[in-house]
Amino acid sequence: MSFDGKRVLITGGLGFIGSNLARRLVDLGADVVLVDSLVPEYGGLLYNIAGIEDRVRVNISDVRDEHSLRVLVRDQDVVFNLAGQTSHLDSMTDPYTDLEINARSQLSILEACRHENPVVKVVFASTRQIYGRPRRLPVDEAHPIAPVDVNGINKTAGEWYHLLYGEVYGLRTAVLRLTNTYGPRMRVRDARQTFLGIWLRCALQGDEILVYGDGSQLRDLTYVDDAVDAFLLAAERDESTGHVYNLGGPPPISLRDLADVVVRAAGSGSVRTISFPEDRKAVDIGDFYADYSAIARDLGWNPQVPVADGVARTLEYYNAHGSHYWDG
Repeated sequence: MSFDGKRVLITGGLGFIGSNLARRLVDLGADVVLVDSLVPEYGGLLYNIAGIEDRVRVNISDVRDEHSLRVLVRDQDVVFNLAGQTSHLDSMTDPYTDLEINARSQLSILEACRHENPVVKVVFASTRQIYGRPRRLPVDEAHPIAPVDVNGINKTAGEWYHLLYGEVYGLRTAVLRLTNTYGPRMRVRDARQTFLGIWLRCALQGDEILVYGDGSQLRDLTYVDDAVDAFLLAAERDESTGHVYNLGGPPPISLRDLADVVVRAAGSGSVRTISFPEDRKAVDIGDFYADYSAIARDLGWNPQVPVADGVARTLEYYNAHGSHYWDG
């Protein structure tokens, strides 16, 4: 991929996906700037760039600060826009903060690009959560959008801002709808980023993994290296401009089977199914797995890492580095 010498800005760059993307980009020769607020609830961690500290520049800044954004986007070739509030439950208890980060701040980023760097390529990280409860499976990009929580509504707004600025102002924007991305450097302190993070921690510490419902719910997962491939392709290829793409993973797996995979790979922990807590039942979407044939057709992206391999690699990372993540 032709990122050698390219100037790249990653919002949310000290977070899970952002830091893995940064590692790949510096290996490809890019000049990388990471922007992150390091707000404890949102997953940014300086340890995520351990070993590449001297190969990236870090700006501790909040995407809600429009003045710093105008300076930061200047002269960049690519902006990977990964900053966001990801917790569905937090969005319901504190909807205004979710609105500020996932909607209004996206406008600030786009306005900065429009005024300071209108030729930049912007790749936005959206989410499968915007679809809500599937009406058909697998879910393709034409599926109705019907979020079941405030986070999904605000992420939808952020996504459409990117598409609108592409149509009206000619910004080169592309959108990736992520689904259950996992791997090294994911948040494992709690379930704010994805349920799998806390499962991995529980298994490694010999605790119980709690699976809500009967565990038959199907999910697809994307290993972080595969997600990084998709971001790089979307940034590099002109065909992605103005398009929305689902990501996905290997064949979907039930939550009960996934929990068993985690326990077997960890060699510790146990699994128990329990009734849904009311707050989680309200935002549960049942079965979900995506149709990613559009990005496969247009950009040649296909997930490469099977779930068992991805889980094993992730557990290996936390076996070695977990003390930096359990308590942040």
